[in-house]
Amino acid sequence: MDINKRTILWIVFAVSMIVLWNNWQVSNGHPSMFAPPPPQTAKAPEAKKAELPASAAATAPAASAAAATAGAAAPAEPFKSERVTITTDLFRVDVDTLGGTIRRLELLKFKDGIDESKNQVLFDVDGATGKTYLAETGLIGAPGLPTHQTGFVAKPGPRMLNDANQIQLVLEAEAGGVKLTKTFTFKRGDYVIDVRHDITNVGTAAIKPELYLQLVHDGNKPAGDSYFNSSYTGPTLYTEADKYHKLKFESLEKAAAEAAKTGKDVVQDHPTKADNGWFAISQHFFVSAFVPQDKLARTIFTRKVTTNQYAIGVTQPLGTLAPGATISNDARLYSGPQVEKLLEQVTPGLELVKDYGWLTIIAKPIFWVMDQLHKALGNWGWTIIAFTILIKLAFFPLSAAGYRSMAKMKVLTPKMQAIRERHKGDPAKMNQATMELYKAEKINPLGGCLPILVQMPVFIALYWVLQASVEIRGAAWLGWITNLAAPDPFYVLPVLYAITMYITTKLNPAPADPMQAKMMLFMPLAFSVMFFFFPSGLVLYWVVNNILSIAQQYVITKKFAAPEAANS
Repeated sequence: MDINKRTILWIVFAVSMIVLWNNWQVSNGHPSMFAPPPPQTAKAPEAKKAELPASAAATAPAASAAAATAGAAAPAEPFKSERVTITTDLFRVDVDTLGGTIRRLELLKFKDGIDESKNQVLFDVDGATGKTYLAETGLIGAPGLPTHQTGFVAKPGPRMLNDANQIQLVLEAEAGGVKLTKTFTFKRGDYVIDVRHDITNVGTAAIKPELYLQLVHDGNKPAGDSYFNSSYTGPTLYTEADKYHKLKFESLEKAAAEAAKTGKDVVQDHPTKADNGWFAISQHFFVSAFVPQDKLARTIFTRKVTTNQYAIGVTQPLGTLAPGATISNDARLYSGPQVEKLLEQVTPGLELVKDYGWLTIIAKPIFWVMDQLHKALGNWGWTIIAFTILIKLAFFPLSAAGYRSMAKMKVLTPKMQAIRERHKGDPAKMNQATMELYKAEKINPLGGCLPILVQMPVFIALYWVLQASVEIRGAAWLGWITNLAAPDPFYVLPVLYAITMYITTKLNPAPADPMQAKMMLFMPLAFSVMFFFFPSGLVLYWVVNNILSIAQQYVITKKFAAPEAANS
């Protein structure tokens, strides 16, 4: 009867988890597990109709106006571009007057993940490594309008924040009968750059311009990416109707190749029409996201720009602009760390770029608890230890039941060996006699596995929390542990893990099969080698968990061994 009750409870638990996971998927814009996916009708023509000029990544600093202005006549002298550097308390930004493009953005509060003597750089163009990361804007809809390849003039003004709360960079260009003024506003303590476009029709005929915003990125793997420390870099977007979408550069490359081969439009795997949301280039720990003007119709596009360069962006029709009229458009560009509290303040859904993997439903509460503990303790290493203790207390009844089962199994080892000797030539009778012994002693042979199985989702979710949380990146604990998001440089924690796992194995009942017994002794070594490549914060969690488990298991094992010794 007890076994039937347990089976029913496990079935209810499993069904509940499936329903919760399905609801979570649906809330994030994914199709339900219990319904066929909706037909995809969004196609790529919108991206092609935009007729955007090529990226400015390969444009020479002193490009001629024929190359700098799409569709305009070449002037007598070449346009000489310059880099305008804006410095705030959070970043140093280089804006190129050729196109008003953000060509470099350096975060002053975060060190590079590979070379800690340098700051983290997001936007940049490096011909030696093939890195391309740009924020480009401009106008289309009529010949010769100002684009990200047009020469702009920078208005005089301060270039450093100093004691002010904000500074502005104003760029102006006139082409195709339109004057375009770009105004970048940088604010103290804010990773959001306000990007304002003022479009004035200085011609004699009405026009219908469209504004485009796009992020261009290369398709290379990020530096330091490895099998055990792989991270996602690619285009992402969000709309209220379709929720969050992650895309891959490989998919954009395949779509471009298919379109070139067949001459037909390729079905997009993301929404293409909206009047809300954002689009971004996400990477490990950081993100750059454009938030276009809200409640204004837009077409979302992804495209291959050139060899190994890809873009995600939007075009927004600005309506009919009569001669002498001016229209303005306000967008925002967030470029900084994936800190949930900051992302939530920028725009709805932007916090989803912090990638917790498929266990997000568990990982988000884990990080919230850890964040509260960190506020009290002030150190992420001690926070992980305190969190481990809380998890151990939460699972105490279940783990105690499992350890009692293992303790009983260890006490019964002599009887089980006698059964194996008695029926070693008849496996069927051996299994029958073993199950009768389990039933007589009221032992669940799988009971010892439950603590590990139940904690595995927590362990995996914690792995993603440590992998995704920029707050833990570069956080020190004690002495040699200077970055809890990186592997232990001296492998002290993996060795401690191997030792604690060996002790745990010795406390457990030995398997009946000698080969299995040897395998169980080999497992700690295998896992410790794997943990050489894992974040030290994760290994710290497992070492502390093992130490607490050893103490708990030792007490329970002694408790059951004592009555057996008294009876013998």
